[in-house]
Parts: sequence; structure tokens; C-alpha cells
Amino acid sequence: MRTGPLSLLLIALAFAPWLAAEELVLPATTAPGTLAAPAPSPAPSAMPPATVDSTDEDSAEAEAERESALLGRLRQENQRLKLKLKESLARQPEKLLSEQQMWFAVGAGTALLAFVVGRLSGGRRNKRQSQWV
Repeated sequence: MRTGPLSLLLIALAFAPWLAAEELVLPATTAPGTLAAPAPSPAPSAMPPATVDSTDEDSAEAEAERESALLGRLRQENQRLKLKLKESLARQPEKLLSEQQMWFAVGAGTALLAFVVGRLSGGRRNKRQSQWV
């Protein structure tokens, strides 16, 4: 047994954890024309303790209005995207073969290619004629 490649393998395995690729976490960005996620509301502990209950009710109503407005915008965006999807699907040309027919054609082509390569690379070692072909 040769020890050269084995020692090289062991050295490569020893340094593998340091050579591993690190995942780069990019901040989430939104494409133009898409809605960004709403900003998180401040924590309840950040509110001053001397607030009046009426301001809490007002802020709750304002929060509900913002959520309903956001919900409405998201529904409009959803309908717009559904319409865009239908338009793009309508513009696609009709497929010549279905997916099942495509796989059948690929299999048939592979079998034909294997037959041709087998016949060409059979060699002339055996002079006796084959009974099958």
C-alpha cells in the first residue's frame, strides 16, 4: 500500500473545516414595485408609563387602519400578479410534446444511441456471426 496519497488525504481532511465556504447573509431587499414588510411597532415597554387609555384606543384604531390598508394593498398586488401570470401563460407557445412524451423520446434516443455505439465498438475479436443480430 502506498502511503503518499493516504497522507495527502489525511492532511486535506484535517484542513477541510477551515476551507469550508461560509454563507454570506445579505440583508433582505425588495425589488422595485413590490411591497416591503411593515416596520415593527415599538415594544410596549418603550411607551411612557403616563399614557392615557384614550391614546391607547386611538393608537389601536390607527394600527387597525394601517393593517387594513396594508391588507388591501396586498390583495390588489395579489390580483395584479395573478393577472400577470395568466397573461404570461397565455403568451407561451403550445408545447410540441408533453412531459411524458418527451421522456419517452429521450429514452428511445438513448436506447438507439447505445445500440449504434455497441454495434460499432463490438470489435472483430469473435469471427463467429452472432445468432441474434
